[in-house]
Amino acid sequence: MLDFLLYVGIVASIYGIAAISLNLQAGVGGLLNFGQVAFFGLGAYGVGIASHRGLPLWMGVVGGIVAAALAGAAVGRLGRTLLADYWAIATLALAELLRLVFLNEEWLARGADGIGSIPGLWGAVSGTWRDVAILATVVSILVVVYLVAERLTKVQFGRVARLMREQPNLAAALGYDIVKVKVRVMMVGAAIAATGGALLTTYISFIGPGQLLPVDTFLVWAIIVVGGMGNHLGVIVGAVVVNLIYLGTRFANDYAKLDANTAASLRLLLVGLILMAFLMFRTNGLVPERLRTVDADGG
Repeated sequence: MLDFLLYVGIVASIYGIAAISLNLQAGVGGLLNFGQVAFFGLGAYGVGIASHRGLPLWMGVVGGIVAAALAGAAVGRLGRTLLADYWAIATLALAELLRLVFLNEEWLARGADGIGSIPGLWGAVSGTWRDVAILATVVSILVVVYLVAERLTKVQFGRVARLMREQPNLAAALGYDIVKVKVRVMMVGAAIAATGGALLTTYISFIGPGQLLPVDTFLVWAIIVVGGMGNHLGVIVGAVVVNLIYLGTRFANDYAKLDANTAASLRLLLVGLILMAFLMFRTNGLVPERLRTVDADGG
């Protein structure tokens, strides 16, 4: 039981990082990004490719974060010519395009076989203590990411992003370049997502195209909807709740004797039902966003 709780804590913390990145983009900036797994995957593959080429892992982490930030900037630039709904579809298509590149270009990352035997965090420690050390490391990084996201949300960066979300025409009338704002928000969110991807790869010591499926973006969206869009603390709560449900239902196999594919489908169905329930009955999530109000007298 302890090993399972440690596993859930590690995975929930990693997905909490990914959720904060999407929350900056969608919750704060109002950018409907349906291809978040692409940025997550660039960070993951950065570590995998570095390991495959015999390079230090830190180079892979940095390379993945830089690649994700550049990809985020490119995606943000699409906002010049595409309306919000078409832009959202384009992000989904770009994520699938990236997955197909890694799937078919074997010279890059071993194609469908993926990259295994990647050195993990705290490799010198074994057993339960290794998971404890990994959990402490991942939670520490999650806390740093949370504090950075909170700071960015409260300064001019976040205020302009929220204005773009609520009143884009007003933001443009006040002289803000909407495209530049989108680019900055996408770059920051992409870099954070890549950090989460790198952590997941070092934890499971493997990365393959099967980990870049749209369902992973769906899970992150479920996390921020359940937790509370626009509230970074809320999405961390959502990450814990969704992962407890998603991973905890694996115990049902011990009683229902379901095959792996059926069990996986039922887990996604359960998460989908929970997501629909929140969209219908609690749209603000478990921890709603709290906007600062200013009185007319300036107080």
